[in-house]
Amino acid sequence: MGTESMLTAEVSDPFCLAAGEAAALLAGHPWHRFAILGDSVAEGLIDPVDGYHPLAFPDRARAELLHERPGLASVNLGRRNLRAAEVLATQLGPALEFRPDLALVICGANDAMRPGYESRADDVDATLTAIVRPLQDAGAQVMTVSLFVMPEYPSMPAWLGPAFSRRMTLLGRRTAALAASLGTIHVDLATHPAIALGEVLTGADGLHGNGRSHAIAAAEMIRRLSREIQGA
Repeated sequence: MGTESMLTAEVSDPFCLAAGEAAALLAGHPWHRFAILGDSVAEGLIDPVDGYHPLAFPDRARAELLHERPGLASVNLGRRNLRAAEVLATQLGPALEFRPDLALVICGANDAMRPGYESRADDVDATLTAIVRPLQDAGAQVMTVSLFVMPEYPSMPAWLGPAFSRRMTLLGRRTAALAASLGTIHVDLATHPAIALGEVLTGADGLHGNGRSHAIAAAEMIRRLSREIQGA
């Protein structure tokens, strides 16, 4: 891609893609219509970091897929602050009308960040299922993501506290289990090695990812798509 010459930090980052790697991994991919559904992560909120790709990972994946198939049609329906039920109510219909053969669904964090998620987790799972199943039934392969979970979020309000990390961990585990049950193409970032190394992965708000975390997520997503292409 034209931005590769500017990605000085990313191309040498062991967790990210090397120059030209995305093109090699996605060469000959089968998808023609790509839909993105979800909350602020799907929408693409990102704090840029010098030397890393400026796009959030959902749109980065879209750009890389488009680069390998110039006729790819795509739509990003993601909107910030939405809970899973709101994604279902406002985005599933337009997504089905778009007729994707590949769909990325990222939501649930706005449910999990609020106290009491543990008692609502089954309902959130049911809502995610109600989003994924119709897309699959309409012929789309669906991708799901368990997001990075930091051991602590010091910039978050005190009322969230340590329990926020525990709830996000629970969401990640449940999303991975649901993905296995539904047969989605799942990308599990919740326990990525960069977390254990204490890397700075959040932006100024202490919650959403910075440019490096999005570059890492894009690498994991593209590698996972490549395994799907290869039938692995």
